Amino acid sequence: MGRMAEKKQFVVIGLGRFGGSVCKELVKQGHEVLAIDTDEQKVNDYARFATHAVIANSTDEAALNSLGIRNFENVVVAIGDNIQASILTTLVLKEMGVKNVLVKAKNDYHHKVLEKIGADHIVHPENDMGRRVAQHLSDDKIIDFIELSEEYSIVELFATSKLAGKSLIDLNIRARFGVTILAVKKGEVINISPEPTYQITEEDLLIVIGHNQDIKRFEEQGM
Repeated sequence: MGRMAEKKQFVVIGLGRFGGSVCKELVKQGHEVLAIDTDEQKVNDYARFATHAVIANSTDEAALNSLGIRNFENVVVAIGDNIQASILTTLVLKEMGVKNVLVKAKNDYHHKVLEKIGADHIVHPENDMGRRVAQHLSDDKIIDFIELSEEYSIVELFATSKLAGKSLIDLNIRARFGVTILAVKKGEVINISPEPTYQITEEDLLIVIGHNQDIKRFEEQGM
């Protein structure tokens, strides 16, 4: 096996369909997850997936403090229908100094308020699957991730120093890893189907398509 993505610690607040799928996917990728919900049943359901699962009201700063939330850099607020609880939780987290707060938005109004109070990332899970978001969060190399199907994806990856100075012919990525470079982006300029003699530089953003397992292998071994 190649190198795993670096182990990180996450808090997932709200264990509905979206929060639940983010929680499971992050755990599957080897990260530590503290799962929080006000609903005892949901917390019990996720106790076997998450590193820790706790019943707590996330709008209560004292409760979050006692759980040591300020020690976590990444918090996902996946509270379902209660927009007020989602907004208050986000506010409390940002006031506590949590660096990276990703919040699920229910509608445009909710999105606008979240932007104003300093949410770092806002997602609309009807369009962004929980799995996609989890992969995005846990991986520093992946810039964007489009799920084409259960098995195939398009991923944007920044070229590493390992690839710099090599041509596409030299790297022979399709033969070695089964993934195809669709395009290379340098700043604002995008080069669709680059020539085999194209030399990669470290600022290049590679847009890659392939089977999820092949992409992961390329990322772990090829990058």
